[in-house]
Amino acid sequence: MAPKGKGGAKAAARQAKLDDKKSKKAASKAAKEDVAVISDIVMTGESAVQNAQSRDIKFVNFSLMYMGQVLIQDTNLELSMGRRYGLLGRNGSGKSTFLKGLANREVPIGDHIDIYHLDREAEPEPVNALQAVINFVQKEHERLEKEEESIMETDGPDSPLLDDIYRRLDELDPSTFQKRAGELLFGLGFSHQMMMKETRDLSGGWRMRVALARALFVKPTLLLLDEPTNHLDLEACVWLEQYLSTYDRILIVVSHSQDFLNGVCNNMMHLTQDKELMYYGGNYDSYVNTRKENEVNQMKQYAKQQEEIKNIKDFIATCGTYANLVRQAKSRQKILDKMIADGLIKKVEEEGCVPLSFPDPDILTPPVLAFNDVGFAYNGKEEDMLYKNLEFGVDLDSRIVLVGPNGAGKSTLLKLMQDEISPTKGTINRHTHLSMARYHQHSTDQLNLDQTPIEYMRTEFADLNLGIDVWRQRLGKFGITGKTQVSTISTMSDGQKSRLVFAWLAEKKPHLLLFDEPTNHLDMEGIDALAKGINMFKGGMVLVSHDFRLLQQVAKEIWVCDKKTVKKWPGDILSYKKHLHDVMKDYVAPTSG
Repeated sequence: MAPKGKGGAKAAARQAKLDDKKSKKAASKAAKEDVAVISDIVMTGESAVQNAQSRDIKFVNFSLMYMGQVLIQDTNLELSMGRRYGLLGRNGSGKSTFLKGLANREVPIGDHIDIYHLDREAEPEPVNALQAVINFVQKEHERLEKEEESIMETDGPDSPLLDDIYRRLDELDPSTFQKRAGELLFGLGFSHQMMMKETRDLSGGWRMRVALARALFVKPTLLLLDEPTNHLDLEACVWLEQYLSTYDRILIVVSHSQDFLNGVCNNMMHLTQDKELMYYGGNYDSYVNTRKENEVNQMKQYAKQQEEIKNIKDFIATCGTYANLVRQAKSRQKILDKMIADGLIKKVEEEGCVPLSFPDPDILTPPVLAFNDVGFAYNGKEEDMLYKNLEFGVDLDSRIVLVGPNGAGKSTLLKLMQDEISPTKGTINRHTHLSMARYHQHSTDQLNLDQTPIEYMRTEFADLNLGIDVWRQRLGKFGITGKTQVSTISTMSDGQKSRLVFAWLAEKKPHLLLFDEPTNHLDMEGIDALAKGINMFKGGMVLVSHDFRLLQQVAKEIWVCDKKTVKKWPGDILSYKKHLHDVMKDYVAPTSG
């Protein structure tokens, strides 16, 4: 628990230094891991682009292997200029590996196609956020000028590649660098004061926003975004959705947000369980509808073919030894053999989600959790209060979603609820038997990567003295099954690690579940599983999330955290999003000079 009063400022400073140290260490580790990942990636394919100067990317017989495991096999890779692709696939299917391979040009993508892969935050340097964006864009401007000179020397002034370079150089007008960099950072949630902070003093999440601003500014031919909304609040997500909706080059975005994909994408790519890339026109909703229609037709064809196969087999079985019937049987057998050789129609396999199962708590009489005239400041000073005069209660039937701008104190409010920090003023009354469990963005850091899920749970809850079979059953309720249960946690995908943390939370048998961005590493099926688990839970819930897919399914009350207070929103989450859209129309970035 954070100390109160004067000690709070020192504690906050110590925590800031600790967070920065963790962030730098994590960035260094991530960079080393990326080098290791890339060295294990093998991509193959034959270019199908007729014009060497085309900015479309097309490969046939495209395959992807990682550490000897086939992730994509003998399919077509087709990326066309002006298309914005949403890349779909289950956790662990290889989406992130696919983006890393493209970014590293593991297949021969032409040098005239520049690539930006947003996979890590900007470097922690003694340069402010605004200048960090400007410096990056200046380097891109210089690169384009050198490329122009090179093309003039090799291909002459009539090269069609020059048209695009001239257009991009016009867009990257040095006289507008400061203004445009400021506008992008502002849209991503930076205040003028934050823009002036050195990147080494920013958290990893804010440095990721700097990296995103760089990508949006330079506008590469191929932009690869892997869960770009993970470090954003709802306001910044809405702004980014609007901004990317007009991206006129090639965009591939991996996102678990159905709402975001609907607003941004005009094409969808599905990495199927058969390790193929399937393409669909339109946004995510169009993809869902088209896929459903295709699957209905496929099942009709499958049933028809299976009936035909049954009839052929039944006929062959009844032919006996009569010469004419034997000839007919052989003829039918040839038909069957040809059907098998050509490939039988596959039965549609449902990609259902395994709902998470949180145990129902004991009944507690209200009030369960009550804030009475609560104020809080990390440094303990009243003039620096993040919250003032908070008056509200949370009970076992609560389904509360906290929204509001970044920095308004949503995560702080969850910490106050859990008694991780103490109020500067006022009191927080908790039922004497109240148990709470909180999931936050760094919860997976608690996992011992050298243990298996079963070993981890047996260690964490050794006092329960449960057998392996019981732990297998309990982990299975969270979608951790089969070999995953006995493989080291280090081999699990981020989504599987999140599910393991959810299983850990369930063993705490909480009355209140507190979630701070729980969807960052979940696929859409995982988000639906979490929503079902929350809705079946008989206790209370308070949630911070930027994912409208989850919010639409679980929110009963929406509390807006802003201007040092908490107020209930009168409508639903979609009306709140519409409100954010309207606010964005009137946004004017502050002067950044």
